[in-house]
Amino acid sequence: MKHIHFIFNTLFFLTSVCFGTRVMYAQTSDTPNVIIIITDDQGYGDLGYTGNPHVQTPNIDAFAKEGIRFNNFYVSPVCAPTRSSLMTGRYSLRTGIRDTYNGGAIMASNEVTIAEMLKQADYKTGIFGKWHLGDNYPSRPMDQGFDESLIHLSGGMGQVGDFTTYFQGNRSYFDPVLWHNGKQEAYEGYCSDIFAKNAIDFIEENHQQPFFCYLSFNAPHTPLQVPDSYYQRYKDIDPASGFDGDYRPFVAMSERDKEDARKVYAMVSNIDDNIGRLLQKLESLNIADNTLVVIMTDNGPQQIRYVAGMRGRKGSVYRGGVRVPFFVRYPNKWKGNRNIETIAAHIDVLPTISEVCHVKMPEDRKIDGVNLVPILEKKKVQTEDRSLFFYWTRRYPVLYQNMAVQKGQYKLVGHTDYNAQIEGFELFNIKEDPYEQYNLIQDKKEIAESLKTDLDRTFNELMASENILNQPKILIGSEHENPVFLNRNDAGGERGIWDQEEIYGKWDVSIAEGSYNIKFRFVKPVPKGGTMFLETKGRIDQLKNEIDNTEYIEMTNVQLPKMDCDLIPFYSVGNKKIFPFWVEMQKVNVDQ
Repeated sequence: MKHIHFIFNTLFFLTSVCFGTRVMYAQTSDTPNVIIIITDDQGYGDLGYTGNPHVQTPNIDAFAKEGIRFNNFYVSPVCAPTRSSLMTGRYSLRTGIRDTYNGGAIMASNEVTIAEMLKQADYKTGIFGKWHLGDNYPSRPMDQGFDESLIHLSGGMGQVGDFTTYFQGNRSYFDPVLWHNGKQEAYEGYCSDIFAKNAIDFIEENHQQPFFCYLSFNAPHTPLQVPDSYYQRYKDIDPASGFDGDYRPFVAMSERDKEDARKVYAMVSNIDDNIGRLLQKLESLNIADNTLVVIMTDNGPQQIRYVAGMRGRKGSVYRGGVRVPFFVRYPNKWKGNRNIETIAAHIDVLPTISEVCHVKMPEDRKIDGVNLVPILEKKKVQTEDRSLFFYWTRRYPVLYQNMAVQKGQYKLVGHTDYNAQIEGFELFNIKEDPYEQYNLIQDKKEIAESLKTDLDRTFNELMASENILNQPKILIGSEHENPVFLNRNDAGGERGIWDQEEIYGKWDVSIAEGSYNIKFRFVKPVPKGGTMFLETKGRIDQLKNEIDNTEYIEMTNVQLPKMDCDLIPFYSVGNKKIFPFWVEMQKVNVDQ
């Protein structure tokens, strides 16, 4: 009988090769499908399951009840750092990610993502939604292991970096121009529906072989735009009502906060419906049992609303900013409907997937996360000896400012100066004081000093990382991306570059020698009579502008040598120096 099977399989393979039939890799428990669903700025309290009496999330709630719930799961305080750690298993600073804009949200191309790791086992890989780790070669999803990529640019739709939706204003989430495999394409509908539909289509197209689907919703991030049918569900609620004393302190909500909460809950309900459709697709394809599904969020809420009584929100190293829901389901391997109290974090996802899918992690770098499989399989119940590091300040870390380290039940928090004494810090016993209200620094200085030693060691190690010392550059003139669009999310220079006209900005680039056509787009039309300047490493090209009230200025056939440089464009008119909104650089003599 074995010989008969061997002959049959051989003939099937040869027939497939001869007639061009695609040979599918059989799905097994050693190669489960992997789906990670992450939402943007949805806090711990923005679910019915976590005690919110207002928001309607029946699909996520049911998933949480059926699955495994990590009740002490942590991420970074803001978007890009969380996403880089999730994708690589490493603290964000190691990857080159140090901010969400200001030129600090470009992940180094030498990082190995979950997608690249799974390619070792011939997984098909797709991302749908928010990437926020680099919009240009070589840091785009399609450069980092994803076969299929449907994304918006920068940190959010309607933001300055996502210039294809920015000018849509209060309709930026509807009928957007998105980036499909590196090309602009127009779509109809609401963004969350578009991303979910394309993720479901990807799953259906690839369900006969192992796949990795990264569904990364940009909602409920600002701008708070949602279909009216969802808003109508919440327009009359009072989001500040209905909470008992167990969740105090509860920050008072203004009328604006309440209206924001209504819109967020509407956006979350839309997400919940889309997740329900995706989970139902797994059932109809009969692959639900062999699919590892993760549902999580990237940080705390941006606006004031219910967050289960925790202190702080997005951007804060207090628990309200970094503790998020994390639910996982894999029926073929793990029994569901249980809680795990062990401290875990975003950096643990890659090592865990490595173990589950039997693929090697990168061995030439430090992986900060730990494999959670022994905990999931009840072979280990705690990791009390590990410490977790948190920070968040703009541009670069500011020593001891909004910085924390947590080990076991104790957490040291710094909102102080670089040379502060230990008394200037806060120490919390998270187990006894989950709301971080009682500073124990005077009574437990020895514990605090030990944690500060951990914090100092981790901070100094991370700040010495190669990808921080040598920040990733945008490559211009490559055959892999032409033209290149430089957007404001990735611009350095002055702090806080957004939609200002008069501000000093630049891009850190590596230019290939050649002739370039360069187009400069401005936030507002500029008058004639000024001069367009392009500075590149001691070289300056200029062009007089004779077109009045123009949104664009073009330089053609600009000859540039091979160089690494700061690319500094500005339009000088009168006493103003106006920074472009974006710059398009097209090499006109690309090597074939």
